[in-house]
Amino acid sequence: MEQHTEPFRRRLRQWLPDHMPREDGPPRTGSARDPARHRELQRRLFDGGFAGLTYPAAYGGQGLTAEFQEVFNQEAAGYELPTLCNVTLGILGPTIVDFGTEEQKLRHIPAILRGDEMWVQLLSEPAGGSDLAGCITRAVRDGDVWVLNGSKIWSTNAHISDFALCLARSNWSLPKHRGLTMFIVALHQPGLDIEPITQANGDAEFCQEFITDLAIGAADTLGAENAGWEVVSRLLYHERNLAGAASPYTYGLVAEGTPVAPTAPELAEVARAAGTAHNNRVRALVAEAHALDAIQEQLVERIGTGIALGTLQATSGSLLRLFEITKVLFCSNASVDIARSEVVVWPEGTAGSLGGQFLMRQSAALAGGSIEMQRNIIAERVLGLPREHAPDVGVPFDSVPHNAPSTRR
Repeated sequence: MEQHTEPFRRRLRQWLPDHMPREDGPPRTGSARDPARHRELQRRLFDGGFAGLTYPAAYGGQGLTAEFQEVFNQEAAGYELPTLCNVTLGILGPTIVDFGTEEQKLRHIPAILRGDEMWVQLLSEPAGGSDLAGCITRAVRDGDVWVLNGSKIWSTNAHISDFALCLARSNWSLPKHRGLTMFIVALHQPGLDIEPITQANGDAEFCQEFITDLAIGAADTLGAENAGWEVVSRLLYHERNLAGAASPYTYGLVAEGTPVAPTAPELAEVARAAGTAHNNRVRALVAEAHALDAIQEQLVERIGTGIALGTLQATSGSLLRLFEITKVLFCSNASVDIARSEVVVWPEGTAGSLGGQFLMRQSAALAGGSIEMQRNIIAERVLGLPREHAPDVGVPFDSVPHNAPSTRR
């Protein structure tokens, strides 16, 4: 592998210092979440031939293998990268490559790789909980136009995005997994109102959308009509890989809006700053964090290779997602144990940032698919255990009890 990627590595080492800013360089106020800054950085990578390394060359990518993305991530560590684009590059773009028409791919994938388009997924609903297939956003066809009505929620960075993949119910007489259709939706147009949601830590990257008589052309369906669950299943596969640090499409960094926790080296630094580094319990916590890092690295390689070779099912990616949740919760809780009362100075200082992360730790068990859903997938589709009884299997959705649509307050 090293010989195969070595010319690429050398070219990248020469290019990065002249074109990408260092993270330890002069600070840029507000740039961490400035979409214009991330679009600019993505365009630099595109112009340099380093965007979309594993995307097909026919749509503006480089057509390379995952090993090249791994080399990029190694060499680009310490540089400022467009992490706001990670969800677009790691989840939405690959789903369009998998299911889009030729026209859809030619229209959107090059624009995504240039940084011209940022995307979001409109899947979760206020009345839906973890039952994504219970979608009640309604899509009614009128000739060559679909009219959508409903509401979506927990859509990360929808307010700064350009397009979305939106799941809606197109046939209520079919069972719930079979009457869904996925749509490509241009955001910021009449009929679609986006409201950011302020969280406990003061951030507001999550949004709720209110959809009222939104007209979508029939040419903007992704995949077949009433086959939206097939598209969703593949989208969730890409999402699990992104959340589990195994995506071959992104920069190897946490996507903005994804729950984070301190790494093992950061926990050690916190312990030194807090004066607890010689405490035996603290040393055990840091050691366990290092062990989790090593396990995750091996797990990503094992499962990624198995899926690529066909020896493991794609649903095995849920193992990565479940492990990532476990690691985030452990490290976040450990940081508070180590820093102790210093975390109350949030949001100022290193220890203070741990307080903000701690407030958001439980979102790790929800974002990217809840911890309960990951365990169900592993049990049923990886281990082959019997499925739990579900009274709505095979029943027309209009005969299944469900919550009422969310209304705007």
